[in-house]
Amino acid sequence: MPPIPGSGLAKGLAVTLRTMTKKTVTEQYPDVQPELPPRTRGVIGLFEENCTVCMLCARECPDWCIYIDSHKETVLAATPGGRDRSRNVLDRFAIDFSLCMYCGICIEVCPFDALFWSPEFEYAETDIRDLTHERDKLREWMWTVPAPPALDPGAEEPKELAAARKAADKLAAQQQPDQPGQEEPT
Repeated sequence: MPPIPGSGLAKGLAVTLRTMTKKTVTEQYPDVQPELPPRTRGVIGLFEENCTVCMLCARECPDWCIYIDSHKETVLAATPGGRDRSRNVLDRFAIDFSLCMYCGICIEVCPFDALFWSPEFEYAETDIRDLTHERDKLREWMWTVPAPPALDPGAEEPKELAAARKAADKLAAQQQPDQPGQEEPT
């Protein structure tokens, strides 16, 4: 059976009419901020106090977009006759977001929790050379990092906490008979 002439046009107009009657759901982005899902990957924030300049993040980065400069400082011995120590001091920590592919490897390998995902996504620049953000900008983003999700109330207690609680209970049980006014059982 041959198709009726103009049936395709009628179907197209029907779709257009259905769409015209629905309410639009356009988000007015610059005026109204979007509601982001929890733990959104935006940019990388730096908690500088935790950084020990171990360079693991820069070495593991597949794009080589992390730049770290440091120097060594001597810390005098705290006690007489003690040995002086040296420690690394962070001079520069920068991430070139024009190269970064947001894989998160740097955050995963950081042993001291100095790097975190921030949900900030408005960091566009007019010049690509301005996408290298230094540590002061990375620190600003650190304060937008959401708190980690709460532990599941039904989950079993971590082994570390269980061991610490057991040791504390054992210590408390040992100290109890030593309190004045109590006698030891015979």
